[in-house]
Amino acid sequence: MSAPAVDLVKRAPERLLPPAPPLFPARWPGPPPPAPRTVLAVCGVAGLGAAVAVPAGAPGLGWAVVAVLLAALTAVVRRRPHPVDAAWGLLAVALASVAAVRDAQWLVELCLLAACGAGSLAVAGRSFRGVLTGALVLPVAAVRGLPWVVRGLPGLRGHARLLVSGAVGIGLVAVFGALLTSADAAFAGLVDGLVPAVDLDGAARGLWLSGLGATGMAGACFLLAAPPDAPEPRAPAPSRLRPAEWALPVGLLVGLFAAFVATQFATLFGSDAHVLATTGLTYAEYARSGFWQLLAVTVLALGVIVLGARWAPPRAGRRGLLAALAVLTLVIVASALGRMWLYQEAYGFTVARLLVLACELWLGFGFVLVLGSVLARRPRRPLRGMVVSGAVALLALAVLDPERFVAQRNVERFAVTGQIDVGHLSGLSADAVPVLAGLPEPLRLCALGPIAASTGSGDWRSANLSRAAAQEVLTGVAPSRGC
Repeated sequence: MSAPAVDLVKRAPERLLPPAPPLFPARWPGPPPPAPRTVLAVCGVAGLGAAVAVPAGAPGLGWAVVAVLLAALTAVVRRRPHPVDAAWGLLAVALASVAAVRDAQWLVELCLLAACGAGSLAVAGRSFRGVLTGALVLPVAAVRGLPWVVRGLPGLRGHARLLVSGAVGIGLVAVFGALLTSADAAFAGLVDGLVPAVDLDGAARGLWLSGLGATGMAGACFLLAAPPDAPEPRAPAPSRLRPAEWALPVGLLVGLFAAFVATQFATLFGSDAHVLATTGLTYAEYARSGFWQLLAVTVLALGVIVLGARWAPPRAGRRGLLAALAVLTLVIVASALGRMWLYQEAYGFTVARLLVLACELWLGFGFVLVLGSVLARRPRRPLRGMVVSGAVALLALAVLDPERFVAQRNVERFAVTGQIDVGHLSGLSADAVPVLAGLPEPLRLCALGPIAASTGSGDWRSANLSRAAAQEVLTGVAPSRGC
């Protein structure tokens, strides 16, 4: 065999694999420099707004102010946004505004992180093939937009000279003012009353936030001024699997799920007495023995369905098998939810258990999207729908007020059973204070004391509705570490 033939054989297996799509579009030259004055102005306003409004302590109203300011500046740059992009922007503002309403730190952090992704999607538009790429593109655009903005600064030479003149004047006043205050005590007292104390840490923090806000706005302007070329629709590479090779593993998994649902149907959805009589387990043993396994089955089955739809060969009975697998998995999702709800009804609600329930519900909705995608004649990727539903579910969780909900369920359970975990409830945030105030003494002080110790006050940037309502209840409650 000749050398070229050997090289061809060696390279042949590589051609069987379809080329991986690029993370970002290949055609993204960006706008021509320099950046116009409008861009420089909105970047400066964004930096100033971030330095002034971002809370220094507990999250609060400042985050909502920053989100509204950035959305307004983006609207100035993009005069006619697409309705989908505007919806992403409104969702980002709503998620950031949770910091002004709820006090639960974990919830606020999740909402702020989701707001960043939604804001990136609002700016990125439909220029990116994947929703995850659009949610992560803003930092890349910010890095690329910095040179573009810097090249526009020479156009502000007149303003820059005025700033330099002001800086020189401030320097002269500082030098001569220091000499004059040291020469006369009365003048020194007047200066001390007029000039505020300089907080070096606060100044450094303000400079950092100002740079961060201006850089992020520069990235948004970079994307809006010259978005990447719209990706061309590309048909997926045909599968090389034969129908029997694809249907055999999927069919076996469908048979396994069907057998599990058929044999366990009465146990999964039976009454409490039936569960205890047929399984011989306690509530805790029954829930713990199956929930986490069923949750793992849910996640893995979702991946199997997505990959199965991607690699299914033509005329392989794809819709029937994958739809059956999705329906059976929905039954398993319902059983997992039932087990966790049963456990919480018996042993009390916690924030972690409620969050796991919310994640399981979101996965169940994902299966509904996948089922619709499989049954459609033109299946669409369900990832975008899952991202949208995840952000909306997080916002709905904030509306539910999870820590207050957990406290309410535990207080109601205490009224029936006389059992309550005060240690867990005392670790909640100010969201739960109005409910915990209804406990009898000394449980009330045991639950509210640690919350009073961790609930402080701040300036307008940390203003928060839950903390404001809790301050009225916590009046007269001595801060403590619990009982």
